Amino acid sequence: MKNIKIFALLLTLFISSNSYAATKDCFEKVNRATFAFNNALDKVIFKPVATGYSYLPAPVKSGVNNATSNILYLITIPNDILQGNFSNAFNNSGRFLINTTFGILGLFDPAQKMGLEKLDHEDYGQTLGAWGVGPGCYFVLPILGPTTVRDAVGRIGNTFLDPFYIMTVGDREMMNSDFEEKVYYIEKGLDVTDFRANNLKSFKNLEKNSVDLYASIRSLYLQRRENLISNNSTPKDEWKDFK
Repeated sequence: MKNIKIFALLLTLFISSNSYAATKDCFEKVNRATFAFNNALDKVIFKPVATGYSYLPAPVKSGVNNATSNILYLITIPNDILQGNFSNAFNNSGRFLINTTFGILGLFDPAQKMGLEKLDHEDYGQTLGAWGVGPGCYFVLPILGPTTVRDAVGRIGNTFLDPFYIMTVGDREMMNSDFEEKVYYIEKGLDVTDFRANNLKSFKNLEKNSVDLYASIRSLYLQRRENLISNNSTPKDEWKDFK
């Protein structure tokens, strides 16, 4: 309840001051420095780990992708409802229930074979955008990467209103055990590794063909987020997982 009140307060303040604001790179010098740091960290840690992960058997990688995607429905479903997409909420609820049970905690995707389509995930940043909240300034977070003021506020909801976070990290605070917390961070680490591995070639091509990699990533991120908010994403989108 405390987390919900904090998020509601931030949401109220944000809507009143940033609605329909144009996206501007208000902190470009700092952003470029942070981007350079993230890029160096990627070359040293994330890219090598993702490259090694990419050599794992396809069934293992598919299972990780399915399982991490399944957990995200705990955020997607309430945001489907908040955006009034009740048919999507019904579809995604069915996918979550079927894949969590018959799919063994989401490792497999029997819901797809039963006709329940795999749709784009939704989050609180997208919901704010669907409600007409402007993006505010663009900026780059250390390690976490590109975002906007709107999406940064959404990240708070994505964490503290996430049932998976509440059941793991939240339980750790109440039960004085770090097992659940480790489960949460392992899942997040696998999600990031799976994304990076799936986009090794795309990132390489982008880096090779970009005159200004920072500007290219910024443009890609903002366009992708707008496509997600307006539901204009397509299954053939090369950057379908880029958020």
